[in-house]
Amino acid sequence: MALRGLCSRREAEKYIARGLVRCEGTLVTEVGQQAALHSDITLDQTDLQHFTVALHKPLGVVSNLPQRGEKEAKQLLTPENRFDRGKPLTDVNQLHVVGRLDIHSKGLLLFSSDGRVAKHIIGPDSKVEKEYVLRFKHAVSKQAIQKLSLGLSLDGKPLKRARVRQMDSHTLTVILREGRKRQIRRMCLLLNLQISSLKRVRIGTIQLGSLPVGRWRIVKPMSLTLGHKVELPVTTPLP
Repeated sequence: MALRGLCSRREAEKYIARGLVRCEGTLVTEVGQQAALHSDITLDQTDLQHFTVALHKPLGVVSNLPQRGEKEAKQLLTPENRFDRGKPLTDVNQLHVVGRLDIHSKGLLLFSSDGRVAKHIIGPDSKVEKEYVLRFKHAVSKQAIQKLSLGLSLDGKPLKRARVRQMDSHTLTVILREGRKRQIRRMCLLLNLQISSLKRVRIGTIQLGSLPVGRWRIVKPMSLTLGHKVELPVTTPLP
């Protein structure tokens, strides 16, 4: 089910327990049941209500797995912090972070209850763009910009081509189509570039836009795959 993009492995176990999975028309009742490679596997999604959340993560907050004394981003998903004035989330525990930001970075952070959204954004074959605005402690040379665009490797593997645009002598926008751990910071470290501020402003077609720091809203998962950018509106709430 996970390989076919129906859901994540964890979700598959839950759906089987709820009687939502059929193999060749027969209800699957046991987790771990084997099926032929080309079996007809279906998931009844009429009873599923997935949702995806966009948060403007502040500095000093971890995306997930907090250590003692640290604040987790999910703690900000309170009714008071909701920006689109919708109903409170019924179960925050359904949400899983999609594409982390480190504690010293800020900007757009997504959560989703749908494993397909996570696979689409951070899966090994994902081509979803992630856009960042970087501010440096010093002016950035043209040579450094060229190497950031094409010419670096991490963990012994060449990086995909990045799109880099210089906003001023100390500021760049960088667009990646992959998401290795702490990739932006590690790329800059290779070039001795000292980052003073790192902010993610877009994932796929979802832009941070005017969403205030520490606030969140529901976004439509399907907008992650559209061919144009969608800024988070500030006046028209989703249902």
